[in-house]
Amino acid sequence: MRQQQAPLWLSPATPPDAFPPSTQALADPDNQSGFDGLLALGGDLTSARLLAAYRRGIFPWSSATSPLLWWTPDPRMVLFPDKLRVSRSLQKRLRRNEFQITFDHDFDRVIRQCGAPRQIKQQVENGTWISAAMITAYGELHRLGYAHSVECWQEGELVGGLYGIALGTLFYGESMFARRTDASKVAFVTLVKQLQQRGVRLIDCQIYSDHLASLGAELISRAAFEHYLPSQVADCERLRGSWRAFNGRSDV
Repeated sequence: MRQQQAPLWLSPATPPDAFPPSTQALADPDNQSGFDGLLALGGDLTSARLLAAYRRGIFPWSSATSPLLWWTPDPRMVLFPDKLRVSRSLQKRLRRNEFQITFDHDFDRVIRQCGAPRQIKQQVENGTWISAAMITAYGELHRLGYAHSVECWQEGELVGGLYGIALGTLFYGESMFARRTDASKVAFVTLVKQLQQRGVRLIDCQIYSDHLASLGAELISRAAFEHYLPSQVADCERLRGSWRAFNGRSDV
């Protein structure tokens, strides 16, 4: 059995791209420890460090009570846009045009809603990894043209949405929320259609969820994911800038 190294501790003075190889990430196939894929701890959330991490398939994800944690899970949940799966019921909802979809119209509200407590089985889930520092950091990436939001509106009310990072022909989905049935799914399907039209070939969903699997996302090995990375992020500026002019229709 391979002896694992302890995750690397980063400091704010550590160069932004000084992450160890992904092979040094903790491996816990059964995920009993909760640290499967943990690569490094500490550092900061500067735009330079975040972009350097995403270029290597690494992302931050921490609880409010833990230090900053950097992850590269194995396997990885991804969606190839041409494998998007839309159920009949979701197709019907899309045809009814119940929701209006916009892009980059209210990034701050979307990320804050993604981080808000959620109602699950009649109980409120208070824990969130989207801290005030995360909101500030991703807000700066949005200002720089790398982070983007998709808003789902119903009668003028924000009822769902998602946000993520676009580098080259790869989109890193970070989080989504819904206040109405299927609102986040409609936002996601609309996003996938828009990204596919613009040459995006891979959407990173990070870790498995039934919600994403129902839309066609699948697990691939970390090695396979990293095989795609160099060509996908080669032109990091490809989709940089505001997406406000994107068409909000899901049938384009």
